[in-house]
Amino acid sequence: MKYNKIKISLLVIIGAMAFTGCKKFLDVNTNPNIANDPEMELVLPSAQVAIAHVLGNQFQVNGSFWAQYWTQSPLANQYKQYDQNAPSTDNYNRSWRTLYNDGLTDLYYVYNKAKSKNNKQYMAVSRLLSAYTFQLISDAWGDAPFTEALKGLEADGTILNPTYDKQSAIYEGILAQIDEAISLIDINSPAHPGADDLIYGGDMAHWMLFAHTLKLKVALRMSEIDPTRAQAIITSIESDPAFLGYISTEGVEDAKVSYSTAGGSQNPLYSEIVGLSRTQNLFASKTCVDSMNANFDPRVFVFYKPLANGTVVGNIQGDYNNSTSASGKSIVSANVAGEAINDASATAPVRFISSYESLLLQAEAAARGWSTGDDAALYSSAIDASFEAYGVTDATEITYYKDSTYWGVYPVTGTTTDKIRHIVTQKWFSMCGNQGFEAWTESRRTGYPDFLIISVNSLIGTQKPARFLYPTDEATLNSSYPGLKAVEQRVWWDIN
Repeated sequence: MKYNKIKISLLVIIGAMAFTGCKKFLDVNTNPNIANDPEMELVLPSAQVAIAHVLGNQFQVNGSFWAQYWTQSPLANQYKQYDQNAPSTDNYNRSWRTLYNDGLTDLYYVYNKAKSKNNKQYMAVSRLLSAYTFQLISDAWGDAPFTEALKGLEADGTILNPTYDKQSAIYEGILAQIDEAISLIDINSPAHPGADDLIYGGDMAHWMLFAHTLKLKVALRMSEIDPTRAQAIITSIESDPAFLGYISTEGVEDAKVSYSTAGGSQNPLYSEIVGLSRTQNLFASKTCVDSMNANFDPRVFVFYKPLANGTVVGNIQGDYNNSTSASGKSIVSANVAGEAINDASATAPVRFISSYESLLLQAEAAARGWSTGDDAALYSSAIDASFEAYGVTDATEITYYKDSTYWGVYPVTGTTTDKIRHIVTQKWFSMCGNQGFEAWTESRRTGYPDFLIISVNSLIGTQKPARFLYPTDEATLNSSYPGLKAVEQRVWWDIN
C-alpha cells in the first residue's frame, strides 16, 4: 500500500532501473529494488500515503468503535476486541511501524534532501506532516520516541533504542516544527511540490492555512490541562504577520488523500475489507444512529446504509454475541469506505483535517474567548461544510439548524460550557466514520458527547478506553520501552 498513489513515480523508478545495465542489476551485493538517493518527488507521496493508510484504516476502525459510530457485526468477528475495549498489543504493531518506519522516516529523508537543495517549500511540507504525525502518535499512545526517533543511521548517531519523551515535551516539539514550517513557507516561490503532493498539489498558500489550523488544533488539545498555554498559542497564531487564516470552505479543500476504484489506488480500509474476503464486519452503532435520528440529521442516511424501508437502525454497542440482533440493522456505508460489497467504498477519501473540523476548532476558540471570531457563525458554517462534503443540500433540511430541540441549533446566549458541549458534539456528528480517531480523541479531551454508553461486552468494567496499547514490537525490540500501559490509563492532556 505504500506506493499505491504514485504510479507516475513508479514508472520513473522502473525506467531508471532499465538504464542501470544488466551487469549492475545482477550485482549480488546491491539490492536492485532499492532506489539509492531518490528524489524528493518520489518520497513525499510515499510518506503521505503511509500516513493516510494508518489514519484511514487502523486508526479509523479503532477510533470509530470507541467513538461509538461502528460496532462489530454479530455475523462476523474481526473487530470484537475493540467492542470489548481490550485489544492486544499485537493490534498496534503495523500502525506504529508504518507511522515511524515509513511515514516519518520518509519525511525525515525529504526534509534533509530538501535542505541540501535549499528547497524550503519541501522542507516546510515535510515538517508540517511530521508534526501532524507525531501528534497522531502521542494522542494515541502518550509518551513516545520523539527526540531520538528516526536516528538509526550512523550519520545520525545509530540510535536503535530511542527513549520515550513525555507527551507534554512532544507537544512542544510539534509546535516548534509547525513554527519552523511557517517560517519557511513562501507562497510565491516557484520551487514547490507539484503533483507529487497528493494533498494540496504543492499549493503553499493552502499549506500555510494547514499550518495555522494544525497549530490551533494542537493548542485546543491542551485546553483542559493547560488553558493558559493554549490561549497564548492561539493568540500567537492570529497575531503572526504570516497569518492567512485557517482551513475553511472559502475555496480551500480539506487536507485529504483521494482514492479511486483502480487497483492499488483504493481507500486503505476498503483494501483491507477486500483482503478479508469482503466480510461485512462493520455495523451501525445504535448510540450514533439513535441520536442522529432523534435530531432528524440527514447525514444518518449518508454515513450508514438505509434498510429497504428507508430507515437506519443501529445495533447496541458491543452486542455481537446475539446473532439474531443482526436482523434489521444497518451497515456502514460506502461513503466512509465501510460497505464491503460496494466498490464505491474504494473512493472514500482519508481526511487529515477537514473544513468542518477547522471551523469547529475556530468556533471553540471563539466561544472560550481566546479568538475574536464569531462562534455562532463559525458553528453554522461548519454544519454547512459537513453537509456539503457529503452532498446533503436539500433545503428542507434547514430544520436541523432552526428547531430549538435539535443539536444543529447553537446556544448563542448559553454558558461557555454549553457552547463547547454543542460544538464538540456537532464535531462528533460530522466526523462519523470519516475522522473516527479524531472524534474519539476529542471525546477524551472534553467528555463530549456525554451520552456514550458502556459497551455491553466491555472487559474493563464501566471505564472507557483512553489510549492505544504500546505495540508488542516495542516491548521486544526497544530496550527503552517504558512498560505496558493499560487501555484505560489516560494520556497527559486527558483530565475529563
